[in-house]
Amino acid sequence: MENQPDVVVMGRSGVDIYPLQIGVGLEDVETFGKFLGGSAANVAVAAARLGRSPALITGVGDDPFGRFVRRALRDLGVDDRLVVVDREHPTPVTFCEIFPPDDFPLYFYRRPTAPDLQVRPWDVDLDAVRAAELFWATVTGLSEEPSRSAHHSAWEARGRRRHTVLDLDYRPMFWSSTEEASAQVRAALPHVTVAVGNREECEVAVGETDPDRAADALLEAGVELAVVKQGPRGVLGKTRTERVVVPPTPVDVVNGLGAGDAFGGSLVHGLLTGRPLEVLLRNANAAGAIVASRLECSTAMPTAAEVDAHVAAHAPHLPVTRLEDTHV
Repeated sequence: MENQPDVVVMGRSGVDIYPLQIGVGLEDVETFGKFLGGSAANVAVAAARLGRSPALITGVGDDPFGRFVRRALRDLGVDDRLVVVDREHPTPVTFCEIFPPDDFPLYFYRRPTAPDLQVRPWDVDLDAVRAAELFWATVTGLSEEPSRSAHHSAWEARGRRRHTVLDLDYRPMFWSSTEEASAQVRAALPHVTVAVGNREECEVAVGETDPDRAADALLEAGVELAVVKQGPRGVLGKTRTERVVVPPTPVDVVNGLGAGDAFGGSLVHGLLTGRPLEVLLRNANAAGAIVASRLECSTAMPTAAEVDAHVAAHAPHLPVTRLEDTHV
Protein backbone atom coordinates (compact mmCIF):
# COMPACT_ATOMS: atom_id res chain seq x y z
CA MET A 1 0.00 0.00 0.00
CA GLU A 2 1.08 3.54 -0.69
CA ASN A 3 0.72 5.87 2.29
CA GLN A 4 1.08 3.02 4.75
CA PRO A 5 -1.28 3.21 7.76
CA ASP A 6 0.36 3.36 11.17
CA VAL A 7 -2.51 1.34 12.66
CA VAL A 8 -4.29 -1.67 11.17
CA VAL A 9 -7.51 -2.79 12.84
CA MET A 10 -9.22 -6.07 11.94
CA GLY A 11 -12.76 -7.09 12.77
CA ARG A 12 -16.40 -6.20 12.85
CA SER A 13 -18.12 -3.44 10.90
CA GLY A 14 -21.70 -2.65 10.01
CA VAL A 15 -24.48 -0.13 10.43
CA ASP A 16 -25.81 0.97 13.81
CA ILE A 17 -29.50 1.88 13.83
CA TYR A 18 -30.01 3.80 17.05
CA PRO A 19 -33.32 5.13 18.35
CA LEU A 20 -33.62 8.86 18.67
CA GLN A 21 -35.97 8.38 21.63
CA ILE A 22 -34.26 7.55 24.91
CA GLY A 23 -35.93 5.27 27.44
CA VAL A 24 -38.32 3.76 24.88
CA GLY A 25 -38.48 0.14 23.70
CA LEU A 26 -37.94 -0.55 20.02
CA GLU A 27 -41.58 -1.46 19.58
CA ASP A 28 -42.47 2.15 20.39
CA VAL A 29 -39.57 3.99 18.75
CA GLU A 30 -40.63 6.13 15.80
CA THR A 31 -37.36 7.63 14.53
CA PHE A 32 -33.84 6.28 14.21
CA GLY A 33 -30.37 7.50 13.33
CA LYS A 34 -28.03 5.58 11.04
CA PHE A 35 -24.33 5.42 12.01
CA LEU A 36 -21.18 3.52 11.15
CA GLY A 37 -20.86 0.69 13.65
CA GLY A 38 -18.96 -2.41 14.68
CA SER A 39 -16.34 -2.55 17.40
CA ALA A 40 -13.30 -2.67 15.10
CA ALA A 41 -14.64 0.13 12.91
CA ASN A 42 -15.30 2.27 15.98
CA VAL A 43 -11.79 1.70 17.38
CA ALA A 44 -10.30 2.70 14.02
CA VAL A 45 -12.38 5.88 13.95
CA ALA A 46 -11.45 6.68 17.56
CA ALA A 47 -7.77 6.35 16.69
CA ALA A 48 -8.20 8.56 13.63
CA ARG A 49 -9.86 11.28 15.72
CA LEU A 50 -6.72 11.32 17.89
CA GLY A 51 -4.42 11.82 14.92
CA ARG A 52 -3.53 8.28 13.87
CA SER A 53 -3.73 6.98 10.28
CA PRO A 54 -5.67 3.72 10.60
CA ALA A 55 -6.82 1.19 8.02
CA LEU A 56 -9.56 -1.36 8.63
CA ILE A 57 -9.60 -4.99 7.52
CA THR A 58 -13.25 -6.05 7.43
CA GLY A 59 -15.97 -7.22 5.10
CA VAL A 60 -19.13 -5.51 3.87
CA GLY A 61 -21.92 -6.59 1.58
CA ASP A 62 -22.28 -5.54 -2.03
CA ASP A 63 -25.26 -3.39 -1.09
CA PRO A 64 -26.18 0.20 -0.14
CA PHE A 65 -25.27 -0.31 3.51
CA GLY A 66 -21.86 -1.64 2.47
CA ARG A 67 -21.31 1.47 0.38
CA PHE A 68 -22.38 3.56 3.36
CA VAL A 69 -19.85 1.80 5.64
CA ARG A 70 -16.96 2.42 3.25
CA ARG A 71 -17.91 6.05 2.70
CA ALA A 72 -18.34 6.66 6.43
CA LEU A 73 -14.93 5.14 7.12
CA ARG A 74 -13.30 7.49 4.61
CA ASP A 75 -15.22 10.49 5.91
CA LEU A 76 -14.05 9.70 9.46
CA GLY A 77 -10.39 9.31 8.54
CA VAL A 78 -10.07 5.53 8.15
CA ASP A 79 -8.46 3.98 5.07
CA ASP A 80 -11.00 1.58 3.48
CA ARG A 81 -8.71 -0.02 0.90
CA LEU A 82 -8.46 -3.23 2.95
CA VAL A 83 -12.24 -3.67 3.12
CA VAL A 84 -13.45 -6.81 1.33
CA VAL A 85 -16.75 -6.63 -0.60
CA ASP A 86 -18.78 -9.83 -0.12
CA ARG A 87 -21.30 -10.48 -2.89
CA GLU A 88 -23.10 -13.26 -1.02
CA HIS A 89 -23.85 -11.83 2.43
CA PRO A 90 -25.53 -8.53 3.34
CA THR A 91 -23.91 -5.82 5.43
CA PRO A 92 -25.09 -6.40 9.01
CA VAL A 93 -27.19 -3.95 10.96
CA THR A 94 -27.43 -3.59 14.73
CA PHE A 95 -30.29 -2.06 16.69
CA CYS A 96 -30.12 -0.98 20.30
CA GLU A 97 -32.40 0.29 23.03
CA ILE A 98 -31.24 3.11 25.30
CA PHE A 99 -32.19 3.02 28.96
CA PRO A 100 -29.60 5.10 30.85
CA PRO A 101 -27.53 4.79 32.89
CA ASP A 102 -26.66 1.13 32.39
CA ASP A 103 -29.14 -0.79 30.23
CA PHE A 104 -28.41 -0.81 26.48
CA PRO A 105 -29.73 -4.03 24.88
CA LEU A 106 -28.24 -4.86 21.49
CA TYR A 107 -29.93 -6.74 18.64
CA PHE A 108 -27.52 -8.04 16.00
CA TYR A 109 -28.76 -8.91 12.51
CA ARG A 110 -25.81 -10.96 11.24
CA ARG A 111 -27.30 -14.35 10.37
CA PRO A 112 -26.40 -16.83 9.04
CA THR A 113 -23.07 -14.98 8.96
CA ALA A 114 -21.63 -11.55 8.26
CA PRO A 115 -19.12 -10.37 5.64
CA ASP A 116 -16.49 -9.52 8.29
CA LEU A 117 -16.51 -13.19 9.36
CA GLN A 118 -16.01 -14.30 5.76
CA VAL A 119 -12.67 -12.52 5.30
CA ARG A 120 -10.23 -15.19 4.10
CA PRO A 121 -6.48 -15.45 4.76
CA TRP A 122 -5.67 -14.41 1.18
CA ASP A 123 -7.88 -11.32 1.55
CA VAL A 124 -5.54 -9.89 4.21
CA ASP A 125 -2.78 -7.51 3.15
CA LEU A 126 0.01 -9.12 5.19
CA ASP A 127 2.50 -6.43 4.21
CA ALA A 128 0.25 -3.79 5.78
CA VAL A 129 -0.13 -5.93 8.91
CA ARG A 130 3.64 -6.37 9.21
CA ALA A 131 4.42 -2.71 8.59
CA ALA A 132 1.83 -1.19 10.94
CA GLU A 133 3.11 0.28 14.17
CA LEU A 134 0.10 -1.30 15.88
CA PHE A 135 -2.19 -4.17 14.89
CA TRP A 136 -5.55 -4.50 16.68
CA ALA A 137 -7.87 -7.51 16.45
CA THR A 138 -10.90 -8.70 18.38
CA VAL A 139 -12.05 -12.03 19.78
CA THR A 140 -15.24 -11.86 17.70
CA GLY A 141 -13.16 -12.51 14.60
CA LEU A 142 -12.19 -15.90 16.01
CA SER A 143 -15.77 -17.12 16.32
CA GLU A 144 -16.06 -18.52 12.81
CA GLU A 145 -14.10 -19.66 9.78
CA PRO A 146 -12.63 -18.37 7.52
CA SER A 147 -12.14 -15.27 9.68
CA ARG A 148 -10.39 -17.32 12.37
CA SER A 149 -7.74 -18.53 9.93
CA ALA A 150 -7.38 -15.03 8.51
CA HIS A 151 -6.58 -13.70 11.98
CA HIS A 152 -3.98 -16.38 12.60
CA SER A 153 -2.44 -15.67 9.20
CA ALA A 154 -2.13 -12.02 10.17
CA TRP A 155 -0.56 -12.86 13.55
CA GLU A 156 1.88 -15.28 11.95
CA ALA A 157 2.98 -12.59 9.50
CA ARG A 158 3.35 -10.05 12.29
CA GLY A 159 5.42 -12.36 14.49
CA ARG A 160 4.45 -10.80 17.84
CA ARG A 161 5.80 -7.44 16.83
CA ARG A 162 5.40 -4.85 19.57
CA HIS A 163 1.90 -3.39 19.92
CA THR A 164 -0.04 -6.41 18.70
CA VAL A 165 -3.31 -6.00 20.58
CA LEU A 166 -6.18 -8.40 21.24
CA ASP A 167 -9.50 -6.90 22.32
CA LEU A 168 -11.19 -9.63 24.37
CA ASP A 169 -14.58 -8.33 23.08
CA TYR A 170 -16.64 -11.46 23.90
CA ARG A 171 -20.17 -11.50 22.50
CA PRO A 172 -21.89 -14.76 23.51
CA MET A 173 -24.40 -14.64 20.64
CA PHE A 174 -21.53 -15.14 18.17
CA TRP A 175 -20.33 -18.39 19.77
CA SER A 176 -21.69 -21.93 20.07
CA SER A 177 -20.40 -22.12 23.65
CA THR A 178 -18.27 -20.31 26.19
CA GLU A 179 -15.87 -23.26 26.12
CA GLU A 180 -15.26 -22.81 22.39
CA ALA A 181 -14.58 -19.10 22.90
CA SER A 182 -12.16 -19.83 25.76
CA ALA A 183 -10.23 -22.32 23.66
CA GLN A 184 -9.90 -19.87 20.76
CA VAL A 185 -8.77 -17.02 23.02
CA ARG A 186 -6.17 -19.24 24.67
CA ALA A 187 -4.85 -20.14 21.21
CA ALA A 188 -4.62 -16.45 20.28
CA LEU A 189 -2.95 -15.02 23.39
CA PRO A 190 0.58 -16.30 22.61
CA HIS A 191 0.51 -14.21 19.42
CA VAL A 192 -0.22 -10.82 21.02
CA THR A 193 1.61 -8.37 23.26
CA VAL A 194 -1.38 -6.49 24.73
CA ALA A 195 -4.77 -7.81 25.89
CA VAL A 196 -7.68 -5.63 26.97
CA GLY A 197 -11.10 -6.60 28.28
CA ASN A 198 -13.57 -6.36 31.13
CA ARG A 199 -13.85 -8.82 34.00
CA GLU A 200 -16.39 -11.06 32.26
CA GLU A 201 -14.25 -11.19 29.13
CA CYS A 202 -11.21 -12.05 31.23
CA GLU A 203 -13.14 -14.95 32.74
CA VAL A 204 -13.73 -16.31 29.24
CA ALA A 205 -10.09 -15.72 28.30
CA VAL A 206 -8.26 -17.03 31.37
CA GLY A 207 -10.89 -18.24 33.84
CA GLU A 208 -10.45 -15.35 36.28
CA THR A 209 -12.73 -12.45 37.24
CA ASP A 210 -10.57 -10.97 40.00
CA PRO A 211 -8.77 -8.14 38.18
CA ASP A 212 -5.28 -8.86 39.52
CA ARG A 213 -5.52 -12.61 39.03
CA ALA A 214 -6.92 -12.07 35.53
CA ALA A 215 -4.09 -9.68 34.64
CA ASP A 216 -1.51 -12.11 36.03
CA ALA A 217 -3.00 -14.96 34.01
CA LEU A 218 -2.87 -12.86 30.84
CA LEU A 219 0.77 -12.02 31.55
CA GLU A 220 1.53 -15.69 32.12
CA ALA A 221 -0.10 -16.43 28.75
CA GLY A 222 2.53 -14.24 27.11
CA VAL A 223 1.18 -10.71 26.85
CA GLU A 224 3.34 -7.80 27.99
CA LEU A 225 0.50 -5.50 29.07
CA ALA A 226 -2.85 -6.60 30.50
CA VAL A 227 -5.65 -4.05 30.77
CA VAL A 228 -8.67 -5.07 32.84
CA LYS A 229 -11.71 -2.77 32.80
CA GLN A 230 -13.63 -2.84 36.09
CA GLY A 231 -16.59 -0.59 35.37
CA PRO A 232 -17.28 1.72 38.33
CA ARG A 233 -14.03 0.56 39.97
CA GLY A 234 -11.94 1.95 37.13
CA VAL A 235 -9.30 0.17 35.08
CA LEU A 236 -6.26 -1.91 36.01
CA GLY A 237 -3.15 -1.89 33.85
CA LYS A 238 -0.43 -4.40 34.67
CA THR A 239 2.95 -5.41 33.27
CA ARG A 240 5.57 -7.63 34.86
CA THR A 241 7.04 -4.59 36.62
CA GLU A 242 4.19 -2.12 36.98
CA ARG A 243 0.65 -2.04 38.32
CA VAL A 244 -1.67 0.97 38.04
CA VAL A 245 -5.36 1.34 38.88
CA VAL A 246 -7.07 4.46 37.58
CA PRO A 247 -10.64 5.23 38.72
CA PRO A 248 -13.32 6.21 36.21
CA THR A 249 -14.14 9.83 35.52
CA PRO A 250 -17.69 10.99 36.31
CA VAL A 251 -20.14 11.44 33.47
CA ASP A 252 -23.88 11.59 32.86
CA VAL A 253 -24.40 8.47 30.76
CA VAL A 254 -26.59 8.70 27.66
CA ASN A 255 -25.44 5.58 25.78
CA GLY A 256 -22.64 3.40 27.11
CA LEU A 257 -22.25 1.23 24.03
CA GLY A 258 -19.37 3.11 22.40
CA ALA A 259 -17.34 3.75 25.54
CA GLY A 260 -15.18 0.64 25.23
CA ASP A 261 -14.30 1.42 21.62
CA ALA A 262 -13.36 4.99 22.51
CA PHE A 263 -11.21 3.55 25.29
CA GLY A 264 -9.59 1.30 22.69
CA GLY A 265 -8.83 4.11 20.26
CA SER A 266 -7.24 6.13 23.03
CA LEU A 267 -5.25 3.08 24.13
CA VAL A 268 -3.94 2.77 20.57
CA HIS A 269 -2.85 6.40 20.58
CA GLY A 270 -1.30 6.17 24.03
CA LEU A 271 0.72 3.08 23.17
CA LEU A 272 2.08 4.64 20.00
CA THR A 273 3.03 7.90 21.70
CA GLY A 274 4.77 6.07 24.55
CA ARG A 275 2.60 7.54 27.29
CA PRO A 276 3.26 6.39 30.86
CA LEU A 277 0.78 3.71 31.90
CA GLU A 278 -1.07 6.01 34.30
CA VAL A 279 -1.50 8.72 31.66
CA LEU A 280 -2.49 6.18 29.03
CA LEU A 281 -5.24 4.76 31.25
CA ARG A 282 -6.49 8.17 32.41
CA ASN A 283 -6.87 9.32 28.82
CA ALA A 284 -8.56 6.10 27.77
CA ASN A 285 -11.03 6.39 30.65
CA ALA A 286 -11.74 9.98 29.68
CA ALA A 287 -12.34 9.06 26.04
CA GLY A 288 -14.77 6.35 27.10
CA ALA A 289 -16.60 8.70 29.46
CA ILE A 290 -17.00 11.34 26.75
CA VAL A 291 -18.57 8.89 24.31
CA ALA A 292 -20.85 7.45 27.03
CA SER A 293 -22.28 10.96 27.41
CA ARG A 294 -23.31 11.00 23.72
CA LEU A 295 -25.93 9.11 21.72
CA GLU A 296 -23.94 7.62 18.85
CA CYS A 297 -20.63 5.74 18.78
CA SER A 298 -18.39 6.29 15.74
CA THR A 299 -19.26 9.92 15.14
CA ALA A 300 -19.05 10.63 18.88
CA MET A 301 -15.36 9.76 19.22
CA PRO A 302 -13.48 12.59 20.95
CA THR A 303 -10.55 14.65 19.75
CA ALA A 304 -7.31 14.91 21.69
CA ALA A 305 -8.33 18.38 22.87
CA GLU A 306 -11.60 17.03 24.27
CA VAL A 307 -9.80 14.22 26.08
CA ASP A 308 -7.23 16.64 27.52
CA ALA A 309 -9.99 18.97 28.73
CA HIS A 310 -11.88 16.12 30.39
CA VAL A 311 -8.74 14.85 32.12
CA ALA A 312 -7.82 18.35 33.28
CA ALA A 313 -11.28 18.83 34.76
CA HIS A 314 -11.39 15.53 36.65
CA ALA A 315 -7.95 13.97 37.05
CA PRO A 316 -6.73 16.07 40.01
CA HIS A 317 -9.58 14.67 42.10
CA LEU A 318 -9.06 10.99 41.19
CA PRO A 319 -6.66 8.91 43.31
CA VAL A 320 -4.43 6.49 41.43
CA THR A 321 -3.21 3.21 42.94
CA ARG A 322 0.31 2.23 41.92
CA LEU A 323 2.40 -0.83 42.55
CA GLU A 324 4.24 0.68 45.51
CA ASP A 325 0.91 1.48 47.18
CA THR A 326 -0.20 -2.16 47.17
CA HIS A 327 2.94 -4.09 48.21
CA VAL A 328 2.23 -6.56 45.43
